Amino acid sequence: MVKAVVGVNWGDEGKGKITDTLAEKADIVIRFQGGANAGHTIVNDYGKFALHLLPSGVFHGNILNILGNGVAFDIDKFVNEIEDITGKGVPKPNIMISDRVQVMMPYHILFDTLEEERLAGKSFGSTKSGIAPFYSDKFAKIGWQINEFYQDDDALMEKINRVADIKDALLVNLYHRDEMDRKGLLDWIKEKREKVKEYLGDVSLCLHKALKENKTILLEGQLGTMKDPDHGIYPMVTSSSPIAGYGAIGAGIPPYEIKEIVAVTKAYSSAVGAGAFVSEIFGDEAVALRNHGGDGGEYGATTGRPRRVGWYDLVASRYGCRLQGATDVAFTVLDDLGYLDEIPVCVAYELDGIEITDFPVTRDLARCKPVYKVFKGWKTDIRGIKDFNDLPKEAQDYVNFIEEQLGYPITIVSNGPARTDIIYRKSRLK
Repeated sequence: MVKAVVGVNWGDEGKGKITDTLAEKADIVIRFQGGANAGHTIVNDYGKFALHLLPSGVFHGNILNILGNGVAFDIDKFVNEIEDITGKGVPKPNIMISDRVQVMMPYHILFDTLEEERLAGKSFGSTKSGIAPFYSDKFAKIGWQINEFYQDDDALMEKINRVADIKDALLVNLYHRDEMDRKGLLDWIKEKREKVKEYLGDVSLCLHKALKENKTILLEGQLGTMKDPDHGIYPMVTSSSPIAGYGAIGAGIPPYEIKEIVAVTKAYSSAVGAGAFVSEIFGDEAVALRNHGGDGGEYGATTGRPRRVGWYDLVASRYGCRLQGATDVAFTVLDDLGYLDEIPVCVAYELDGIEITDFPVTRDLARCKPVYKVFKGWKTDIRGIKDFNDLPKEAQDYVNFIEEQLGYPITIVSNGPARTDIIYRKSRLK
C-alpha cells in the first residue's frame, strides 16, 4: 500500500503533522521532491521541530525514512538537521538516500541569490535556497547525481570544468562577479561525499522489495498544487512538481501503486512568496488571523517570513484536490478560527463581471475578485475534542459545507498542533 500526503493549496497546509500522524502505521516514509526551501512543522513528545529535508517519519524509530531521487539534496542542511533532532533527544533515525539524488551545489545558492538581486522588484520571492538553479541544471543535464561524487579527481575535474565554463560566462558577464573556484569545488565535493556515504542506497529497488512484502509506504510532498510548475500560478511557482502523480517518479515506483492520496488543506488560506492569491486579506484583519494561525503564528518554517493569509478559497482548493486526485482530504488548523464571530469562505471568483467557480489561468487571476459566503463562528476552544459530533454545531457546519462544495471527502480534521489533536470522521458524501 502506497499513500501520498500532498498539499492542496500554496504549501504550509500542515502536511508534516498529517504525515507524522499517519506514519504510526507506516513502514517507510519518503520525501519525493523539493528541497530545503520549505519546512514541515511538527509537534510531538520530543518538542517542536521544523523539518526541511528530513521526512516527517524520523520521529518513529521503526520507520525507514527515504530521500528520493526527485529531491534537491543539500548535504550541509541534511547533516545539520540530523544533529539538531538527535541533540534534542530524538533517537538517530533510519535513513536511506537515493544514489540517484542530485546534489545542491554551492553555486546554485549563489546564482539564486544573484538572480533575485538582479530582478529586484520583479523577483519570484525565492527563499534563495538554490532551488531554481538546481532544477535548471538537472534538466540541462549538468547537475550532479550523488553517485558521481565518488569518482577519481580527473573525472571530477573534467565535469567541474565543463560546468564552470558555462557558469563563468554568466558570473562575469551578467552578474559581474569573479569566476568559479574550480579547485575549491573539487575539495568541497571530496569533503561532503564522506558525510553521506553511509546513507546511500538503491531506493527504487528497496521500494520494489517493500511492495512485494506488502509494506506501507507514505509519499510526502512539499508545497502544494498552486506551486506546481505546470498547473500552478506560473511563473510564481516552485521548480519541481508537488503533484501526487510525480511521487511515482520521485520515488521510483509504478504509478498504479499509489492507492490513497491524502490531500491536505487548511481551514483558511496562507502562502509564502509572491503570486496570485485571490482571497488574501490585509491590515488588522490579516494580522489577527496570522497571529492566531498555525502553531505560534503563520510564519515560514524555513525563512521565518510572515505568511500572507486569507479566507478559505473553494475555487483554488477544489482545483487542487482535482489535480492531486484526492481520495481523502485532511482539513487542518480548524481550532485557529475559534476567535472569530464570522468566518468568510470564498465560494467563487468574479472575473470581468462574471462569476466563475473553476480556477482560471494565471493571467486572469490578477483580475479576479473573491465572492464570499459568511458563516457564524463558534467562539470557543475546540482542542482536545476527538469526535466530530462533539464539535460546536457552527464548526461542523463549516466543515460540512466545505466538504460538500469541494466534492472530496474530508476524513481527517486537525484541531490542534500536537500529534494527538486529530479527529477521524466519516464523510457525508455519497
